[in-house]
Amino acid sequence: MILADTGFLQIGSQRLEYRFLGPQPGEAPTLVLLHEGLGSATMWGDFPEKLQKATGCGVFIYSREGYGQSSPAKLPRPLSFMHTEARETLPKILDAIGFQDGLLVGHSDGGSIATIYAGSHQDHRLRALVLMAPHFFVEDCTIKSIAEMRQAYDAGSDLRGKLARYHADVDATVRGWSDVWLKGDFKKWDLTEELGYIRVPILIVQGEDDHYGTVAQINAAERDCYCPVEVALLPATKHVPHREAPEKTLEVVSGFVNHVLRHEPAVV
Repeated sequence: MILADTGFLQIGSQRLEYRFLGPQPGEAPTLVLLHEGLGSATMWGDFPEKLQKATGCGVFIYSREGYGQSSPAKLPRPLSFMHTEARETLPKILDAIGFQDGLLVGHSDGGSIATIYAGSHQDHRLRALVLMAPHFFVEDCTIKSIAEMRQAYDAGSDLRGKLARYHADVDATVRGWSDVWLKGDFKKWDLTEELGYIRVPILIVQGEDDHYGTVAQINAAERDCYCPVEVALLPATKHVPHREAPEKTLEVVSGFVNHVLRHEPAVV
């Protein structure tokens, strides 16, 4: 298929909104961006455009079911919702867009989904992973920060108004995601086994002040992965490196992508 700049993919019963930038998958490598737990295709801001310019790759961004303008998700979400996304939906998306060569670039939950995919599929098309603030297991600080976000949201903070600009049903998005972390038995959730099966290089980008995860996540990847793991630990940065340290994040991510794909560095 020829990907338009914006549109929808029909993946089974799911109607998923997407954005696409740059050359088609048959013409250049493709970077597939996977958003965070409350993200969407549009919430990446201008990072995809800058990343496309810096690498020359095509950039495909989509909103998962229950996010953005994509079809609603069935609630409550099961504990396995990220595994289902990585093992069932993402492979169909990659095939539907004609993915031939490239990387997965995931932020937070998106990084976890990329990890599950690479640890579950020996996909010769996949050259590497970029994981920004990923979760490989559950930390107390993660649950604490989600609980504080949910309490503020339910109390009527301006977060609802901010997120409502991006999501068709903001209440379902926020509550559907946070409930599975806060009310489910999420302490059992663990991706360290998947880390051991990844066979492509990994770049982990994390803020030193990330309140949703600590360097223990990085340590787990360095301990359990047999593949090369590069780390960029960014000072004065919390959980969203591409918004809180945009220039440095673009520099390290595009540099890694260009190295992996052996591109000449593009002009930023």
